[in-house]
Amino acid sequence: MAGGRAAAARLHTDPPTAVVAYNDQLAIGLMLALQNTGIRVPEEVSVIGFDDIFPARIVSPGLTTVAAPLRAQGRAAVPRDGRDGRDERTVVLRLKEPDAALTHSLATTVGVIGDPKTLDTGRTALDPVGSGPYVLHGSTVNGSQYVLKKRDDYWNAKAYPFETVEVHVIKDRTATVNALQSGELNAASVEVTHVDRLESAGFDTKFVDAEAVGTLSLADRNGEVLKPLGDERVRRAINMAFDRDKIVQQLLRGAGKPTRQLFNPKGDAYDPALEQAYSHDPAAAKELMAEAGYADGFAVHMPSLFFTKPFEPTITQSLGEIGIKVTWDPTPPQNSVSAITSEKYGMFVMVEGFNDTPSEVKDYLAPNGPKNIFDSTDPELEKLLDRVNAEQDPAKAAELYKRINAFTVENAWSAPIFYSGRHWVTDDGVEFLGDGSNTFPTVRAFGVSG
Repeated sequence: MAGGRAAAARLHTDPPTAVVAYNDQLAIGLMLALQNTGIRVPEEVSVIGFDDIFPARIVSPGLTTVAAPLRAQGRAAVPRDGRDGRDERTVVLRLKEPDAALTHSLATTVGVIGDPKTLDTGRTALDPVGSGPYVLHGSTVNGSQYVLKKRDDYWNAKAYPFETVEVHVIKDRTATVNALQSGELNAASVEVTHVDRLESAGFDTKFVDAEAVGTLSLADRNGEVLKPLGDERVRRAINMAFDRDKIVQQLLRGAGKPTRQLFNPKGDAYDPALEQAYSHDPAAAKELMAEAGYADGFAVHMPSLFFTKPFEPTITQSLGEIGIKVTWDPTPPQNSVSAITSEKYGMFVMVEGFNDTPSEVKDYLAPNGPKNIFDSTDPELEKLLDRVNAEQDPAKAAELYKRINAFTVENAWSAPIFYSGRHWVTDDGVEFLGDGSNTFPTVRAFGVSG
């Protein structure tokens, strides 16, 4: 998107009526930058991208994009006639550079296998033909209840003890508790306020103390739109402004724990020693602000998103104590992604679920990572990223990930505040096996108890 921003700067004085961008990322960057300068899209300038990536569908306004025939390109790129030992069950991937996140990505949604005969048919949207252990039953009601029936011919069927799995979509937390008590549900996650009631009723509970990280993203580390963030002393001062323990107790009601790290505490990058950094010290933070030339503080705008509202008063007060005045800009839920990726805001609040360590590092820190909004980079960090992507020894890779994490903490590339947890409740015969390694548990996170 940085390329799109640069193009918008050149086009501002004499904008054309239409632009066809090389890809969707360039197009989105261009479109958002034009809008920030007051040029209306598509009323004054039409923008077209290529690739049909997911963000093209959720930016506002929606991006006109040309879908690339990726499936046909893939078939053409990988012969299936037996040459070089390949056959119709073998796919060969050729990478321009090492990618440590690739194998995990292939084991998740990116690697989903579908039936080529039905991929392009209408049924795929709601009733896909895949290769997993369950099939969608005809009693499914889209958006309300999903019924999965086990495949006896699945290669690893013994690993899935449940013949039928029903997933109920219940938006109201109290309704979820009632469904557990009535026997409609055997397992669910609940609010901390409901745990005692359910334990008294005989349910088993399990608390996972970290499933997501809440952070004040200091995204504009070069000070492009928010100059003070270009100074490491200001970023360190912001990290010292928060009483993390108090936030966990009062806002999360104890359902979590304080942190100074972006990464999954179950992953290779996490280092308990780094939790000693940035104690709550507003006085020392103000001294750092003064050293950086901001003794009188500065003002900042941040997007008020649907999930940030409970935290906004505390963040406003905490930053206000070190001289930073926060204004929250109301943002409709449908514009949350476009607000964050617009590069209008140098800092913003995010609550992010966990992933595997290679994917987290790539998303947060790679120059083109989706969570590295301003494409921040650093020579030391680049060397570490290159080394870890090429490292084949898991133990050595884990040490490199810890060094990468230490770099982000020591240089205050963000201001992580808390890990949020979740209470899982299960009835007799069902056990929750998850440990928070992934935010969204699969069927494999549940087993038979007793």
